[in-house]
Amino acid sequence: MIAVGYFAQKVGFFGKDFSNSLSKLIMKIALPLAIFNSMLENFNPTVLSKLGAGLIYVIIAVAIDYVIAFLLTRVFRVPRGKRGLMIQAFAGANTVFIGMPLNNALFGTSAIPYLLVYYIVNTIVIWTVGVWVIANDDPTVNGRNDNVKFDLSHLLPVPLYGFIAALPFIYIEPLKHFYMNLTFLSNTFVPNMGALVTPLSLIYIGIMLQQFGLKNMKFDRHISLTLIGRFVISPIIMTIVILVGAHALGFELTSVFQKTLIIQSATPTLAVLPIMANEYHGDVKFATNVVVSSSVLFVIVVPIVMILQSAL
Repeated sequence: MIAVGYFAQKVGFFGKDFSNSLSKLIMKIALPLAIFNSMLENFNPTVLSKLGAGLIYVIIAVAIDYVIAFLLTRVFRVPRGKRGLMIQAFAGANTVFIGMPLNNALFGTSAIPYLLVYYIVNTIVIWTVGVWVIANDDPTVNGRNDNVKFDLSHLLPVPLYGFIAALPFIYIEPLKHFYMNLTFLSNTFVPNMGALVTPLSLIYIGIMLQQFGLKNMKFDRHISLTLIGRFVISPIIMTIVILVGAHALGFELTSVFQKTLIIQSATPTLAVLPIMANEYHGDVKFATNVVVSSSVLFVIVVPIVMILQSAL
């Protein structure tokens, strides 16, 4: 499906605004419905209460990612304009367009709420800490950048609406029963629309890879360091946090929950990194290179991560 998106874009099947429209369809319609349906099918109040431990693990792991990334940029003397981008590429994941279809393929739709835990933390951190880190690395500004633009709309993204809308149905049994009896919704519209997430996301990835251009995939020590951070250090940190939490604190997650968090911690870096680089005068070519390289190499990384985490 990625190849279909790539070559269809290459031969001109899609207009210049098609990728933006496809992104909106996934983010604002298909994904919220997929989350809503998965929540109703696989979760009850008892299971839902156990998501809190995973949320804490992700917060701790991402915080450690930022600290290690910051130290690495100092040790390797990464220049201004790249430092903030490298830190954010290290810690920020492409949870929806790559993480979601991958998670569905590996664990099924029942794991969507587990992915949502990572997505919530990842999204909030990217649009608060991440923006601040990149903005204050602006090479055109001496010292602190007071023109940091926090887009507060990102703190409650549309996909979370599916999660929020599902909560009353989970906690109020008569409401859920009433909804399930509306078969034109519960058995047709929502499952089918939600099922669009994986194929459309994979096609979108192919389009993005073609638009970024594989020729932009060039490796130097800064790119290599960033990729090691995203694909090696980040999942190792997540694994350690989960194991320590389970054995030392007794907060053990289900096997699928553990694997979901580890896989998400090893997904490619966020696709909007070049846009953020351009906004704050960072190295756009470096940001684009990181996005393309991590997206392409991810197909090699996934099987390795799955083999290693099978020991959990």
